[in-house]
Amino acid sequence: MDKIAVTIITIIVLAAAIIFVWYSAASQTAINPTPFPEGIVLFYGQGCPHCEEVENFISQNNIDQKIEITRMEVWYNKNNAATLAKTAQKCGITTDTVGVPFLYDGQGHCYIGEVDVPNFLKQAAGIQ
Repeated sequence: MDKIAVTIITIIVLAAAIIFVWYSAASQTAINPTPFPEGIVLFYGQGCPHCEEVENFISQNNIDQKIEITRMEVWYNKNNAATLAKTAQKCGITTDTVGVPFLYDGQGHCYIGEVDVPNFLKQAAGIQ
């Protein structure tokens, strides 16, 4: 009876270890920053009202026709979020203070929010 109990306990422990290892490996998918594009990059969150204000500004002022902007969604795309975090670090911004809308100007400067981002875009597009 003791051998049977030891065998059952051993099987249970091995099964639990296999399930734990499998679950750990499956839940730790690698998050790699998206390759960084050249030029102006606008990081935004899908459904973000502040980001929508910036998009409305871009649309109303035909900014896309004057300058090229690469957009990267960060709320649902973890790789883009990792890219945002690395970009913020380049500008000396800590990850706990970074938010969207967030714009990188391609020259090493970062702008955050629905005031600073449009102000930069006005200047870059030559709007008074």
